Amino acid sequence: MQQVLNRHITRRLLFLGLFFGFFSANFAKAICPICVVAIGAGLGLSRWLGVDDVVSSVWIGALLVAMIMWTLIEMRKNNWGFPFDAVIISLAYYLLTFVPLYYAGIVGHPLNKIFGIDKIIFGSAVGTVIFLLANWFHLYLKKKNNGKSFFPYQKVVVPVLLLALTSLIFYLLLLWRII
Repeated sequence: MQQVLNRHITRRLLFLGLFFGFFSANFAKAICPICVVAIGAGLGLSRWLGVDDVVSSVWIGALLVAMIMWTLIEMRKNNWGFPFDAVIISLAYYLLTFVPLYYAGIVGHPLNKIFGIDKIIFGSAVGTVIFLLANWFHLYLKKKNNGKSFFPYQKVVVPVLLLALTSLIFYLLLLWRII
C-alpha cells in the first residue's frame, strides 16, 4: 500500500514539474546560454562534491527548464514550430532525463526517498518551479526598471542565486536532520 501511495505522489510531482515546464516555456523568454552553463556547472559541482540527491537535483530541474526554453526560443527564431511543440519538447526533455535514470536504478530506489518521494524527482520538481519563479522575477524587475536590468547579467544572477539559496536550505535541513 505504501509503495502505491509513493508512486502516486511521485507521479503527481513529476506531472506538476512537467505542467509548469510546458505552460511556462512560452511566456518566459529570458533565457541565455550563459544561464544554462551556470546551472549545468552548479549541478556538476554539487554532484562532484557528493551533495545529497535532493540538493543536486534542484539543479537538474532548473537545467531541464532552461534547455526547454532555450530550444523553444531557437525554434521560434528559425520558424521551426509545429503543433504542441512546447508540450512535446518539454515531455521529451523530461523523459530523456528520467527514464534512463529509472532504468539505471538511480530514480525509484527505495532507500532514496524524502517525504515518501524519490529525492531526484522531488528536487527536480522544486528546481523546475524555482527556476520558473526566478525567471518570472527577473522579468518583473526588468519591467519595473523600464525594460532594463538593474545590474549586468541580472537574468543569470537571479536564477542562479535563488537556486543556490534553495540548495543551501535543503542542505541545511538535511544536515540538521530536519528532513
